[in-house]
Amino acid sequence: MRAIALAGKPNAGKSTFYKAATMADVDVGNYPFTTIDPNRGVSHVRTDCPCLSRESRCGDELCRAGKRYVPVELIDVAGLVPGAHEGRGLGNQFLDALTDADVICHVVDASGGTNEEGEPVEIHSYDPVQDVDFVEREMDLWLAGIVTRHWESIGRKSRSPDFDMDEALSELLTGVGATPYDVAMVLRSMSYPEDPLKWTDEDRETLARRLRRQTKPILVVANKADLATGETLDRLRAAADRMVACTAEGELALRQAAEAGAIEYDPGDASFELTGSVTDRQAAGLEQIADVMAELEGTGVQRSLNEAVYGLLDCVTAYPVQAESTWSDGNENVLPDAELLDPDATPTDLAYAVHSDIGDGYLHAVDARAGRRIGEDHELSEGAVVKIVSTAR
Repeated sequence: MRAIALAGKPNAGKSTFYKAATMADVDVGNYPFTTIDPNRGVSHVRTDCPCLSRESRCGDELCRAGKRYVPVELIDVAGLVPGAHEGRGLGNQFLDALTDADVICHVVDASGGTNEEGEPVEIHSYDPVQDVDFVEREMDLWLAGIVTRHWESIGRKSRSPDFDMDEALSELLTGVGATPYDVAMVLRSMSYPEDPLKWTDEDRETLARRLRRQTKPILVVANKADLATGETLDRLRAAADRMVACTAEGELALRQAAEAGAIEYDPGDASFELTGSVTDRQAAGLEQIADVMAELEGTGVQRSLNEAVYGLLDCVTAYPVQAESTWSDGNENVLPDAELLDPDATPTDLAYAVHSDIGDGYLHAVDARAGRRIGEDHELSEGAVVKIVSTAR
């Protein structure tokens, strides 16, 4: 399961975003470090279900009239403050929690209602553009510190005749979520001394910065967009590599109203429909949310998750089935599973995503949409429906 971490300074709205996206029961408060230990829950990214190409919908519980919700892990990390990489505000503990994530959503208070420490101030009195590079900088410095602290051991290993820089760094950086492929890609992009003892602090910082970009891409989520000015949102969009404007409080209110039967709403929709009785106060609140959704084309919460997984990670969704004609499993459940894979994933990768034994016993695969066998090096596209034939049951 892909993992998305929510990071940012205190009071930016991370826990509200987390609660809205998972409907988990967590503390939400307007004071620093409401969250101490990371919260972990299941949320979903949204895509078109392959059943839209068939005469009837699949009926899976994660498919709503052809809107398919694919599970992802969401990690709500406690608020970071300047100097977190040096341990300030329990920063190292909080940064360590990010190592499990595939992608980071940096939640920024776009309203300018919290200062750089995350303390509440008058709305619009703080410039949130100053926060855009904050998490990225802290993560880069934190990772550079890890590399520097262990560099002496790299130097000792380099005295061995069979020393391999890729292998040594991969062993060191596995703990922060880097794969041998990631390390190789970063080293190939750098110019560095062959002798590790001749590396400078700048070399190590370059390694850390590029490795973070390779392993932990960051999406800026401009939260509280309903309280921000259009000019501020434009400046945030210009300052960030990628940015999504959202109202986490609005999404949470809609989810709760939908659960209560007051509205019809699917996460990611650009609007909702009133289906039950509400008080005048509730009606006024829903009307305000509707106005914001009209400007943002939704609340932005679902779009943030989608942009992180389908945008930054460029994942594709593949659906493993046992019967290629009915797109079902052994119990006649149609399209029961969905796997998020890398953009260049093959049927073999899908087999291993289902189960390591299935991958080890892989024989061949069938494209269930086209009804034909495909090669093991065939790159799967979004919405692929694939039958895996394996010696494993």
